[in-house]
Amino acid sequence: MADRGRPRAAGTGRGKARADPARPAGLPLCTADPGRAGPLRAAPGPGALGLLRKSPLQTIGEEQTQNPYTELLVLRAHRDIVRFLVQLDDCRFASAGDDGIVVVWNAQTGEKLLELSGHTQKITAIITFPPLEACEEKNQLILTASADKTVIVWDCDTGRQVRKVSCFHSTVKCLTILQRLDVWLSGGSDLCVWNRRLALLCKTSHLSDTGVSALIEIPKNCVVAAVGKELIIFKLVAPTEGSLEWNILEVKRLLDHQDNILSLVNVNDLSFVSGSHVGELIIWDVSDWTVQACERNFCTQLDTQQEIKLYQKPNDISIHHFTWDEENVFAAVGRGLYVYNLQMKRVIACQKTAHDSSVLHIARLPNRQLISCSEDGSVRIWELREKQQLAAEPVPTGFFNMWGFGRVNKQASQPVKKQQENTTPCSLELIGDLIGHSSSVEMFLYFEDHGLVTCSADHLIILWKNGERESGLRSLKLFQKLEENGDLYLTV
Repeated sequence: MADRGRPRAAGTGRGKARADPARPAGLPLCTADPGRAGPLRAAPGPGALGLLRKSPLQTIGEEQTQNPYTELLVLRAHRDIVRFLVQLDDCRFASAGDDGIVVVWNAQTGEKLLELSGHTQKITAIITFPPLEACEEKNQLILTASADKTVIVWDCDTGRQVRKVSCFHSTVKCLTILQRLDVWLSGGSDLCVWNRRLALLCKTSHLSDTGVSALIEIPKNCVVAAVGKELIIFKLVAPTEGSLEWNILEVKRLLDHQDNILSLVNVNDLSFVSGSHVGELIIWDVSDWTVQACERNFCTQLDTQQEIKLYQKPNDISIHHFTWDEENVFAAVGRGLYVYNLQMKRVIACQKTAHDSSVLHIARLPNRQLISCSEDGSVRIWELREKQQLAAEPVPTGFFNMWGFGRVNKQASQPVKKQQENTTPCSLELIGDLIGHSSSVEMFLYFEDHGLVTCSADHLIILWKNGERESGLRSLKLFQKLEENGDLYLTV
């Protein structure tokens, strides 16, 4: 159900029709004409936690001129935490979470298209399975894994449950598709390889009770699996004339991390990156699996403000998520955001306290923008900007300089010089603060034409719309309707 919003008194919650204890009463939530039903308009404002106490959290005023997302739709269908969003095509997405159901939505209108029920416990992984080019059926498929130790293949066009596998010995935590080989892999206490018909092709021996936490594809028919604090390289051997069976072989174990690996992604055709619970960022070569670069100083990186040191909490340096572009890796480290330049092999921008709680998900937007969401319920938009170069130090002149009082003390200038070397050439500037959820925001999707989609532990999905664009579309539809009814006359 899409809730376009009814006028509510201030203080009734951030996007929910119930009180939000984290938000002071009287804080503006939305603007809507009380005389007529209409789209709910988000009122930009600072994060709630930042208002309640003094902290290094950057805030932004109500006039968010660079934030286009001024309207929202609240989508209600789930009965528990919504943890996953996956894009199906240009106008559809699916949501899943702890209630065990999958819901397919229209990203433009917020209409619920399908509800897929088949799991008995929470969903732990979801991924799209694109159709084969040679196949006559072009329906979009998705795979879902659950804590009930099953994996289901769904047809997202019809809602039909295509197939179901129930032979797992543990919960499947991650799924990945090797489209070139037309197989998919499931990661739990072991690693299994399946074909499209859900026939088991091969699997590894038992890897760990904690299971595979992340899985990516790399060249030469290899995959990288994160198991605890280890990265394990596996090679898939496809059937040949001499052997008609598939096989999966362990090739190498990478032991450079000191703690459990939380995030693992491909950066480009040459590298992949992993991040751990204690803030280790390691960039690897995809060909020989050697370390290209490493950053382990997030706890002290650019830490020149005493108030930030005092404000730190436990687990502030866990790396929960990555995104990237051609030049940089963007890392969600604890409550902060870091931009690591691949060529310079150093952090070039940093926002140590981007949120009041751990940042769970980040993604790039166009125009050098970055979006982040957090356990504190906030969604924030940032812009990567280059800092202006510091002007050269002026030469002392005047009366006191005649007697040497204006000379620069070399020893005193050393800390200043060192501080300048530690500064970053870029900065992350807050340009948008989206207030709508009343609990942890788990992740989001970006649609170029339809806005942002966020999901939360408050059981809600919010579709954030470009207010100016939506207003133009409504005006266009109104004129078209008037023209069709003959109520629009052009007078000379």
